[in-house]
Amino acid sequence: MTLLITVFAAIVSTIMWYKKDPGQDMKLGTLSLMFWGASLMWLVDAIVEYSELGAMYFIQEPADMLNDSFLGLSVVALGLVIWLVILLIKDPRGIVQAALIKKSR
Repeated sequence: MTLLITVFAAIVSTIMWYKKDPGQDMKLGTLSLMFWGASLMWLVDAIVEYSELGAMYFIQEPADMLNDSFLGLSVVALGLVIWLVILLIKDPRGIVQAALIKKSR
Protein backbone atom coordinates (compact mmCIF):
# COMPACT_ATOMS: atom_id res chain seq x y z
CA MET A 1 0.00 0.00 0.00
CA THR A 2 2.85 2.41 0.71
CA LEU A 3 4.17 1.89 -2.80
CA LEU A 4 0.76 2.47 -4.38
CA ILE A 5 0.08 5.62 -2.35
CA THR A 6 3.45 7.19 -3.10
CA VAL A 7 3.28 6.28 -6.80
CA PHE A 8 -0.17 7.84 -7.00
CA ALA A 9 1.13 10.99 -5.25
CA ALA A 10 4.11 11.07 -7.62
CA ILE A 11 1.89 10.78 -10.69
CA VAL A 12 -0.50 13.49 -9.48
CA SER A 13 2.33 15.88 -8.58
CA THR A 14 4.06 15.24 -11.91
CA ILE A 15 0.87 16.00 -13.83
CA MET A 16 0.37 19.17 -11.78
CA TRP A 17 3.99 20.19 -12.42
CA TYR A 18 3.63 19.58 -16.14
CA LYS A 19 0.31 21.42 -16.48
CA LYS A 20 0.39 24.18 -13.87
CA ASP A 21 3.99 25.18 -13.15
CA PRO A 22 5.85 26.04 -16.36
CA GLY A 23 7.77 28.89 -14.68
CA GLN A 24 8.81 26.75 -11.68
CA ASP A 25 7.19 29.25 -9.31
CA MET A 26 5.66 26.73 -6.96
CA LYS A 27 8.53 24.21 -6.97
CA LEU A 28 6.22 21.36 -8.02
CA GLY A 29 9.18 19.68 -9.71
CA THR A 30 10.82 19.33 -6.31
CA LEU A 31 7.64 17.86 -4.89
CA SER A 32 7.33 15.32 -7.68
CA LEU A 33 11.00 14.33 -7.31
CA MET A 34 10.48 13.73 -3.59
CA PHE A 35 7.50 11.49 -4.31
CA TRP A 36 9.29 9.62 -7.12
CA GLY A 37 12.23 9.06 -4.75
CA ALA A 38 9.91 7.68 -2.09
CA SER A 39 8.26 5.45 -4.72
CA LEU A 40 11.65 4.11 -5.76
CA MET A 41 12.51 3.43 -2.12
CA TRP A 42 9.26 1.48 -1.57
CA LEU A 43 9.80 -0.42 -4.84
CA VAL A 44 13.23 -1.59 -3.70
CA ASP A 45 11.72 -2.50 -0.33
CA ALA A 46 9.00 -4.54 -2.08
CA ILE A 47 11.53 -6.36 -4.25
CA VAL A 48 13.72 -7.25 -1.27
CA GLU A 49 10.74 -8.32 0.80
CA TYR A 50 9.39 -10.45 -2.06
CA SER A 51 12.77 -12.12 -2.46
CA GLU A 52 12.71 -13.04 1.23
CA LEU A 53 9.05 -14.04 1.59
CA GLY A 54 8.18 -15.29 -1.89
CA ALA A 55 4.47 -15.63 -2.63
CA MET A 56 3.57 -14.86 0.99
CA TYR A 57 4.35 -11.20 0.23
CA PHE A 58 1.01 -10.87 -1.57
CA ILE A 59 -1.01 -12.36 1.29
CA GLN A 60 -1.41 -9.65 3.89
CA GLU A 61 -3.60 -9.32 6.90
CA PRO A 62 -6.05 -6.38 6.95
CA ALA A 63 -4.23 -4.88 9.94
CA ASP A 64 -0.94 -4.92 8.02
CA MET A 65 -2.61 -3.27 5.03
CA LEU A 66 -4.04 -0.58 7.31
CA ASN A 67 -0.62 0.05 8.86
CA ASP A 68 0.95 0.27 5.40
CA SER A 69 -1.76 2.72 4.34
CA PHE A 70 -1.08 4.93 7.34
CA LEU A 71 2.63 4.79 6.61
CA GLY A 72 2.07 5.75 2.97
CA LEU A 73 -0.18 8.65 3.94
CA SER A 74 2.39 9.76 6.52
CA VAL A 75 5.12 9.77 3.87
CA VAL A 76 2.95 11.86 1.55
CA ALA A 77 2.10 14.27 4.38
CA LEU A 78 5.76 14.63 5.33
CA GLY A 79 6.66 15.30 1.70
CA LEU A 80 4.00 18.01 1.54
CA VAL A 81 5.28 19.60 4.77
CA ILE A 82 8.86 19.65 3.44
CA TRP A 83 7.58 21.18 0.18
CA LEU A 84 5.71 23.89 2.12
CA VAL A 85 8.84 24.70 4.14
CA ILE A 86 10.81 25.00 0.90
CA LEU A 87 8.14 27.34 -0.47
CA LEU A 88 8.22 29.48 2.68
CA ILE A 89 12.01 29.73 2.58
CA LYS A 90 12.31 30.40 -1.17
CA ASP A 91 9.18 32.62 -1.28
CA PRO A 92 8.94 32.60 -5.09
CA ARG A 93 6.09 35.10 -5.29
CA GLY A 94 7.30 37.37 -2.49
CA ILE A 95 4.20 36.88 -0.36
CA VAL A 96 6.02 36.14 2.90
CA GLN A 97 8.42 39.03 2.39
CA ALA A 98 5.54 41.43 1.67
CA ALA A 99 3.71 40.26 4.79
CA LEU A 100 6.81 40.75 6.94
CA ILE A 101 7.45 44.23 5.53
CA LYS A 102 3.81 45.20 6.07
CA LYS A 103 3.91 43.89 9.64
CA SER A 104 7.10 45.80 10.49
CA ARG A 105 5.60 49.14 9.44
